[in-house]
Amino acid sequence: MQVAPKPETAIINHSPPETITLDVSGMKCAGCVKAVERQLTQQTGVISARVNLATEVATVECETNLIDPNTLAQKLTDNGFPTQARPDTSETDAAKKQTERHRQEIQQQIWRIAIASLLLILSGIGHLGHFIGTEIPILGNIWFHAGLSTLALLLPGREIIIDGVRSLLRNAPNMNTLVGLGAVTAYTASIVALLFPQLGWECFFDEPVMILGFILLGKTLEQKARYRAASTLQSLIALQPATARLVPAPNGNNNSSESVEIPASRVKVGEYLQVLPGEKFPVDGEICDGKTTVDESMLTGESVPVVKEFGANVAAGTINKSGTVVMQTTRTGSETTLAQIVKLVETAQTRKAPIQNLADTVAGYFTYGVMTIASLTFIFWYFVGTNIWSHILQTTSSHGEMMTHSTSPLLLSLKLAIAVLVIACPCALGLATPTAILVGSGVGAQRGLLIKGGDILEKVHELDTIVFDKTGTLTTGHPTVTDIFGNNPELLLQVAATVESGASHPLAEAILQKARQENVALLSATDFYTEPGLGVSAIVDGKLALVGNLEWLKNYEVVALPDNIPTFTDKTAVYVSFDGVLLGIIGISDALRDDALATVKGLQNMGLKVMLLTGDRSSVAATIGQQLGLTGDDILAEVPPAGKAEAIAALQSKGEKVGMVGDGINDAPALAQANVGIGMQAGTDVAVEAADIVLMQDKLMDVMESIKLSRATFNKIRENLFWAFAYNIFGIPVAAGVLLPSLGILLSPSVAGALMAFSSVSVVTNSLLLRSRI
Repeated sequence: MQVAPKPETAIINHSPPETITLDVSGMKCAGCVKAVERQLTQQTGVISARVNLATEVATVECETNLIDPNTLAQKLTDNGFPTQARPDTSETDAAKKQTERHRQEIQQQIWRIAIASLLLILSGIGHLGHFIGTEIPILGNIWFHAGLSTLALLLPGREIIIDGVRSLLRNAPNMNTLVGLGAVTAYTASIVALLFPQLGWECFFDEPVMILGFILLGKTLEQKARYRAASTLQSLIALQPATARLVPAPNGNNNSSESVEIPASRVKVGEYLQVLPGEKFPVDGEICDGKTTVDESMLTGESVPVVKEFGANVAAGTINKSGTVVMQTTRTGSETTLAQIVKLVETAQTRKAPIQNLADTVAGYFTYGVMTIASLTFIFWYFVGTNIWSHILQTTSSHGEMMTHSTSPLLLSLKLAIAVLVIACPCALGLATPTAILVGSGVGAQRGLLIKGGDILEKVHELDTIVFDKTGTLTTGHPTVTDIFGNNPELLLQVAATVESGASHPLAEAILQKARQENVALLSATDFYTEPGLGVSAIVDGKLALVGNLEWLKNYEVVALPDNIPTFTDKTAVYVSFDGVLLGIIGISDALRDDALATVKGLQNMGLKVMLLTGDRSSVAATIGQQLGLTGDDILAEVPPAGKAEAIAALQSKGEKVGMVGDGINDAPALAQANVGIGMQAGTDVAVEAADIVLMQDKLMDVMESIKLSRATFNKIRENLFWAFAYNIFGIPVAAGVLLPSLGILLSPSVAGALMAFSSVSVVTNSLLLRSRI
């Protein structure tokens, strides 16, 4: 009898898309984001582009070897967004450079706000005379205030005005366009009033000073808050040591005096490095000399140090706590676990939640809309409003209050139009989603919960069903042999272990472990073949040996079972045949995780339906389900690996939003099919790759924590978007004078500028509150 044939697989060669990362400067608001995305997607060969305002990073997906990253960077630079293509080096190195650039930008912003604040203080002192009844020499002079206003435009406001004009000329107006128009218009009107006093206009030179001062203050606070939002990612980046201690191959003495200190970026795979207690491992590697404990909390969130000895793997950035060790390098640069986590988190921060689509659509037309509203506001009040409600021209008050003195219809109309320009805030719209994702993904990375994007957050929020794989997910993944039944138990175990030596599965490991404990020698075997979910076959001493489930063995005409063979209702039964004869049955048990029941109950208390999916027999699944409080339709048993994805699809066809939790290679199709796939890091790389959420710790309770984090982050996105839209929906009409005839409320341009600054800062601050609430 021949060994079960391996199915032929058609190989289709599809070149995967290439991903290019760009560091983009000069973006001020959601309109800029839209402009950058539009310029990128217009390039031939670009499939998609995602731009994050909060991190100033663009991720471009394009056809392989068709796009030069430097060409894209130059195109954006030529259009007013200074851009650098991120080199193909370690993600941590690139991110460190970006962090330094952000730090320099904040430093420059602080200098500008310092000058603006000084001008603001001098302008305020000049108006003290109105309150104390005595004019202050020089400071109260109108020409002095004209000078302050001129300095405000030329020094702190210069960059805002230039960028605003350039953006307007590029047909991509942004926040700076609105602020610049408002400040320059107020300054121009004041200059005309000063030079032509016979017009009887009021000079308001303090308005440009206050507008620019408040805007710059808001931008500085916003940038600092954005930096704080990204601080978790920065702390991950900082884990990468700058240097490594290169040593010769170990000879039993790990205290080598022949060490050479070199930059960590120059370490090559295969080289040996010495790491002393208290130092960080510079690259990924394997311990080849010495024993120690390692703090991996910065990567997994697990606070208890892990013992590492010969053969154990260590990751870059983790801390050597107790002993001197020598490691052999296995991965460097962008291939290390730390770099991959940084890359995953950065990528997650550029993936938008679908709920952001409305904000993006509005952002594309926002600035044009605001300029149109400002123009209509001026036209209405100048030609209509001041004639209908002439009493509004008689109201007076001081600067900084809700009422502003105005005696001229032209001047009143101009102030209202300027207020509309200044109060509109595209920044709040642009920051609503990315800052929340920035904080949420950062907190997740800190706790060992890697969420791969804003779109995943929205999907998690919609989940109503969580499906768990059994082996290695709900159970410990370390099954043990508990029973061996057959006429010749030693031969039974010997044949089973020989066949399973060609397989990689927890059950195979359990049988091999039992054989090692019993000192059972393996036989000569060839032609190993695994039938996923059914069993393993091999030619042992020239005869066909089968290890698997009963139905699979029957397909090979194995002799019928004797009447006295046991039936395991609470264990996995593995049947073994040799040369067409059934040798017996092996009972294998895999204990539930300690936190399995608490996890299931916790998810149910969150309003989620919990289900068990397994390829094991119904009796075993029912026993496990009973321990977890799951019965009936909540248990899907005897589902082969190929059918797990179909089982998930069947649930989805009923309208259920399904999250799948798994850890093995057989789970990968089901993880991909589910609305949200949650992969345990203890599992295979395939499972992690297919998953939307990766749990770095081997803790089942983290499933519940990841869903809580996702829900909290998505709710924060909704709060931010609500505030951003509400602010503009209510703020712009008030600035346009809707409440002026009835309540006498008129926002001066400076107050409008302060409110605009407050709106963007409040969105970022609200996102930061995630840290204390989850």
